[in-house]
Amino acid sequence: MTWEQLCKLGLELPEVVEDVWFRTPALKVRGKAFVRLKEDGASVVFMLESVDEQEFLITARSDVYFITDHYRGYPAVLARLSALRLPECRARLKSSWRLKAPRKLVAQLEGGDSAPEPRGKPQKTPRAKQVSSRAKSSPRPAPAKRARRAKP
Repeated sequence: MTWEQLCKLGLELPEVVEDVWFRTPALKVRGKAFVRLKEDGASVVFMLESVDEQEFLITARSDVYFITDHYRGYPAVLARLSALRLPECRARLKSSWRLKAPRKLVAQLEGGDSAPEPRGKPQKTPRAKQVSSRAKSSPRPAPAKRARRAKP
């Protein structure tokens, strides 16, 4: 696999553009990078969902995936381009793209209008205010104004 071949695969995903990230070539979706070429030109950085996924990939395919100390504890993995094969590259690109793409765009790729599974931290839902019957019938009095202190 070469960076050019990887880009060709990545550009098949919706709204992907080639750009620069950390002064190296990268692929982005709506301004958010999901893969970039490392400075050595022989490996790429894929964004991952978790550090657990990183550890799994390195354990399962150490011939392809690895990290440096810089990526320890961060949800990303390095992949050797020379060992990366087409089907695996396509799957890794799609997975990384899904992490950075807006939810509506992910839903379009999946071919449905249903809401995709939530990612990241759960969103807080606003609580409905409980209004007592007393509050409905009589408005709350305005707070009293404070008297201003005279300047010395």
